[in-house]
Amino acid sequence: MNIHFFRAGGWVSPAADNSSAMGDGPLIEDFGQRIGRAMGWPPMAGRLAGVLMLSPTPMTLSELQAALGASKGSASEMTRLLITNGTVERVKVPGVRQAGYVWRDDAWSSCLQHQLDQTEQLLELAQAAQEQGMCMPETQRARLRDMHTYYDFMVRHLRRLLDEYQRLHAG
Repeated sequence: MNIHFFRAGGWVSPAADNSSAMGDGPLIEDFGQRIGRAMGWPPMAGRLAGVLMLSPTPMTLSELQAALGASKGSASEMTRLLITNGTVERVKVPGVRQAGYVWRDDAWSSCLQHQLDQTEQLLELAQAAQEQGMCMPETQRARLRDMHTYYDFMVRHLRRLLDEYQRLHAG
């Protein structure tokens, strides 16, 4: 597989670059810090997201590991995290034994869907808690009502946002 690393000036082949890791580029570091912090991910997950988002071709776990200077375990764990969050998918690369990983074309829609799914789970908890707390004092019942109101509000608006984004992305 032909690997190219992203540097400030663009994509370069390893032969043209005397550095062994893609992960030390300022843009990739920015992804690591900003996406990692905003999503509650480790910086390595943000860096890996940046690498895959900018990669023109699928990358194997070994390539990601080399590009980021990461351990096999860390690269594997971070790809699983990004798959779970809907931004990355595992693909079969013709002629390569290892699976490849790519940034999904619908990554942002999938990411929003993941957030909606999580919030729906919390709404279910809020509904169950409200039912179970019927005999509690008013202060606790009010807190449970507030929890339910909040998650109901969030689910309704996340659904609308997802629909709107999908229409925008499809157009």
